[in-house]
Amino acid sequence: MPVIAVVGTNWGDEGKGRIVDLLARSVDAVVRFQGGANAGHTIVNDLGKFVFHLIPSGILYPTTLNILGPGVVVDPEALADEMDALRKSVVSIGDFLVSDRAHVVLPLHKKIEAALDNQDGMLKFDSTRRGIAPAYQFKVAKVGLQMGELLLGEAHLRRRLVPIVAFANVMFRGLGVAETSVDETVAGLLPHIPRVAGYIGESFVPLRAMLDEGKTVLIEGQLGTLRDLDWGIYPYTTSSNPIAGHGAVGAGVAPHEITEIMGICKAYSSAVGAGPFITEFEGPIAERIREVGREYGASTGRPRRIGWFDAVATRHGARVQGATSLVVTLLDVLSCVETIEVCTHYVLPDGSELEHFPAPYLLDGVKPKLRSFKGWSVPITEVRTMEDLPSEARVYLDFIQESVGVPITHVSVGPERDQIIYV
Repeated sequence: MPVIAVVGTNWGDEGKGRIVDLLARSVDAVVRFQGGANAGHTIVNDLGKFVFHLIPSGILYPTTLNILGPGVVVDPEALADEMDALRKSVVSIGDFLVSDRAHVVLPLHKKIEAALDNQDGMLKFDSTRRGIAPAYQFKVAKVGLQMGELLLGEAHLRRRLVPIVAFANVMFRGLGVAETSVDETVAGLLPHIPRVAGYIGESFVPLRAMLDEGKTVLIEGQLGTLRDLDWGIYPYTTSSNPIAGHGAVGAGVAPHEITEIMGICKAYSSAVGAGPFITEFEGPIAERIREVGREYGASTGRPRRIGWFDAVATRHGARVQGATSLVVTLLDVLSCVETIEVCTHYVLPDGSELEHFPAPYLLDGVKPKLRSFKGWSVPITEVRTMEDLPSEARVYLDFIQESVGVPITHVSVGPERDQIIYV
């Protein structure tokens, strides 16, 4: 049976969590394939409002297996706190499994990130300081710790932490901050190991068995194409690859099994963090969109940057993802705008125009070429068919579909599970 990927085509915060929540009732497993606790998925349903930072978005369905794949980096304390809070508010949740191959976010990773963020001369990424980038850095440098190793006892942990702490202390000395120790790191880990031990296990075997039995698996990414380490706005990216192609690695499925790739985009643009954002604008309209769309970071609470829909960036995002369908979210928010602008081309400093998204080092001085659309200025949160949408909204969606080159299959007109139009 197919593997369905749900991925973002923009800067993240496109509404992937609510789409996974919508689809999870009809799949057998949901696998998160990259990222850490540095971004969140917000879900609103009949059980309440939930913000998940690490937990896969299918956890609210009791019959669904939820997996953190080997491509994720896991903070044991953050995971334990999130699961404890969920179990207090929801009586019945899905099964949950953390791959024993996923890497651990250690206390020293957070310390490194904070020290780097405070260092003169360093680029400022608006980091969440949750240790995600250093955890991936240590993984690639082969001085990481895998989640399964937390189950092997304190003696094993101390032995494995010796080279990890030594590597960290090289960085701390260079940064001019206090060094850490194995004792300090162990003390920061030990209280949380019993809290997460029951979730850790082999993920590949049960996932492979489900696929061999013809069951359906959904894989979900964190953030979006424009934050991808290779295809995004480097260096203002995340430290992993939130694209469907990486999902095969980060989840543990065969590439040919990913037969459906749902690219998620907003009806306008938003971004959290630094870096190029060509269609960004400020002023009363941006503030109105931010307030109506509740555009505040799920993990940080920071106000998101607001921009018009960027056809250039979204087309790039959908192509890199290999999107087979497009889901447009938060269309209802634009009911608060009389005139809607969209970016059709990028205008370079020399006046030439681009229809494709260039390498990020070429984005300095780029301006958007905008096209105006008439807004509909009426509420659409109760609409459930395309035919019942205002004609102006249908024209706008037609433009998005044509400019991105991917068929729209779903349109969300509100945060609730049933506030969706099936095209």
